[in-house]
Amino acid sequence: MFIMVSGTLGVVLLALALYVAIGRSPHTVRHADPTQVRLSDVVGASTNKGDLLDTLNLFLHHVTFRQQMGGSAPRGVLLEGPPGTGKTYIAHALAAETDVPFFSVSASQFQSMFPSQTSRKVRNFFKALRRVARSKGGAIGFIDEFDAIGSARSGDGSVGIVYELLLQMQSFGLPSTRQRLVDGFARRVNRLLPSKLALRRRTALEANVLVIAATNRAADLDPALMRPGRFDRTVHFDLPPRNDRLEIAEYYLARKNHELSVSAALVADLTAGYTPIRIERLLDEALIEALRDGRVAMRYSDVIGAQLITEVGLAQMVGYHPDERRRVAIHEAGHALAAALAGRDVKLASILRRSGEVGLVAHNEVDERYLQTPSEARDVMMIALAGRAAEIQEFGEASSGVANDLHSATTIAAELVGMLGASDSLMSLDAAESSPTGNLVAKVFHDARARAKADELMNTAADRAACAVLEHRRALLALADALVEQDELTGDEVHIIVAGALTT
Repeated sequence: MFIMVSGTLGVVLLALALYVAIGRSPHTVRHADPTQVRLSDVVGASTNKGDLLDTLNLFLHHVTFRQQMGGSAPRGVLLEGPPGTGKTYIAHALAAETDVPFFSVSASQFQSMFPSQTSRKVRNFFKALRRVARSKGGAIGFIDEFDAIGSARSGDGSVGIVYELLLQMQSFGLPSTRQRLVDGFARRVNRLLPSKLALRRRTALEANVLVIAATNRAADLDPALMRPGRFDRTVHFDLPPRNDRLEIAEYYLARKNHELSVSAALVADLTAGYTPIRIERLLDEALIEALRDGRVAMRYSDVIGAQLITEVGLAQMVGYHPDERRRVAIHEAGHALAAALAGRDVKLASILRRSGEVGLVAHNEVDERYLQTPSEARDVMMIALAGRAAEIQEFGEASSGVANDLHSATTIAAELVGMLGASDSLMSLDAAESSPTGNLVAKVFHDARARAKADELMNTAADRAACAVLEHRRALLALADALVEQDELTGDEVHIIVAGALTT
């Protein structure tokens, strides 16, 4: 009998221990350390640093701000933007500027197969923040991948989790467990004492807590989380403009071996649309290129080669049939010729296989720009269809290699008609978010007038491409001959061949 009771008690204690363990907050705590990355190490994000420094100063001087100025410091700050733009990096740098504990956790770590346990983990996380904040004078909590628990409520268990978050963001003024016990005791004693002898009850001190959340998908968050008193301050992280990329390139080049041909200005010009982490990855890949060649410092050609590898993959030799090799060369020569004639910056023309693509032409705007006109979009459509035009001109028909080109041109035509008003109607099909037809191309296909206009744009671009490769056939064949012989041409070689053919 004793053995049975002992066994049952052991099972109960084990179940209790598991329950406590499952509901424990999964955060890690970091304390101030001179070796940690600091805000001075964050380059290329001056605006974001300024916004976060303002928030940090309000956090550190919350008493002055509240008592002398009558303000309420923000308790929640949302960092939102594309992956790799430095949200987590700058949050850790911000924590290093203070002497308070920094609680770090990924929102996915809160997740449990039991929604009640997810809420319990969240509750325990905030409980630990309040407790430490009261003993240390403040605490910062950082939740990465916040959309994992903060997404709009959909009835699949997220309702309770978001509701728990809302409650906890309002909990910083709650009394501690010890204070609740003391107040409860004082309240019971005061019932027995005259008012003159009543025990004084202390006012609960608000825990000085700052919660920083980071997400790549701010649009998916529950709107209630963004209301005043919760995450009411948002810092947007975007792709760095050239000035910021220049700072980032200088920072990394100071730490990586490079020859004089590699400058911060060069890297900044080459990396339009790159995140800071992609810029570092590019330079590391350039060092690998140098090492492969037996050198210990990167040069200009290494950076260009690294860019091709990181953007379109490693080049692979393809055993083409001679006729097929010529066809691929003609196709890519058509793209390269049209891009050069349109004033685009051609970076590479290749008939080697990269990332599943049989040949490619890499090109972009000569200068970094944030807007595109309909005329420029039509030029890109023409370039996309120039490979098809070159094949038809030289071989009488196009091959299956035009599939991706038609896909790209169709997408641009749909954007022009359905989103940018390049039709006989200014109505935006993209605004019809609840349309059952799905994405923008599908919406254009299901609208008769829009589809007819997009088809007209496609045919016009195809005609322009056909005229270009016919008028400049000498340049087309010169490019194709060079590709057949060399497999790849640099952008400078493409422009030199085209210019030479046009002047003869």
